[in-house]
Amino acid sequence: MPVDVASPAGKTVCVTGAGGYIASWIVKILLERGYTVKGTVRNPDDPKNTHLRELEGGKERLILCKADLQDYEALKAAIDGCDGVFHTASPVTDDPEQMVEPAVNGAKFVINAAAEAKVKRVVITSSIGAVYMDPNRDPEAVVDESCWSDLDFCKNTKNWYCYGKMVAEQAAWETAKEKGVDLVVLNPVLVLGPPLQPTINASLYHVLKYLTGSAKTYANLTQAYVDVRDVALAHVLVYEAPSASGRYLLAESARHRGEVVEILAKLFPEYPLPTKCKDEKNPRAKPYKFTNQKIKDLGLEFTSTKQSLYDTHRKNPWKMALRSGLEKLINSLKYPP
Repeated sequence: MPVDVASPAGKTVCVTGAGGYIASWIVKILLERGYTVKGTVRNPDDPKNTHLRELEGGKERLILCKADLQDYEALKAAIDGCDGVFHTASPVTDDPEQMVEPAVNGAKFVINAAAEAKVKRVVITSSIGAVYMDPNRDPEAVVDESCWSDLDFCKNTKNWYCYGKMVAEQAAWETAKEKGVDLVVLNPVLVLGPPLQPTINASLYHVLKYLTGSAKTYANLTQAYVDVRDVALAHVLVYEAPSASGRYLLAESARHRGEVVEILAKLFPEYPLPTKCKDEKNPRAKPYKFTNQKIKDLGLEFTSTKQSLYDTHRKNPWKMALRSGLEKLINSLKYPP
């Protein structure tokens, strides 16, 4: 049942995995709106969380709590006294042992802790991976919030990240129903845009591998994109809107990798961007169709993918290192093409 979240002044919310790419922006927006934020991190004293303390309002209204997804008591302590919870923390790996059980347990633990704390609403960051991984879907069908991935397909193709995100979301819905917790879930596509954190993640690598020249060709694949700032704002919008319910697909546009490279080449002609497709024998893959109307109805206006690509590089804390030691680091990372 929809709830009245009320004004942010004097309200306290918890953000799990607060130092992450999406979570950092959520924390920023919440602080700007006047919330007190309890952010869970593995080590509050780790320098990689310094960017959170430097946010406007961080010194006055940010509390970093030591907690791990597998530590229920620590999560419970962080969530206690909160009006709402934003659960963004999740493993990002294709290792089934590190992905599936931790993601599922984390979702259940957060919902259970929220129920004990009588939290008004829980917002969970899921993924497009829980939505569109279905080889039997009609290519002309529109992907929306009613769609779910095919678990057998994810399992058979060893796509443990998508498998884990889906079973974790399902566990969250089941636990929320059992405990009577008001739950809203967001399903973002590949996230781009400027990072607040000083570290590189898989989403940022998607752009940087082209800028550094580590990718000599681009794949014959399509991908949907969304800006990290829009994703963060969407979390806050669904938390604050009494009418918000169910799932929300977050996507600005779907593009072929070749189109992405062409945009980057125009924006950054000084970089060694690839000009050839890895697969030149088969027809160019077509982007899938989707609708993002549900989140637009709550007032979200999407940033263009072109602007996101520009800001991913121009507004990041390590752009000056691209031609020095960072290239070796990026080349050593192992992420999908």
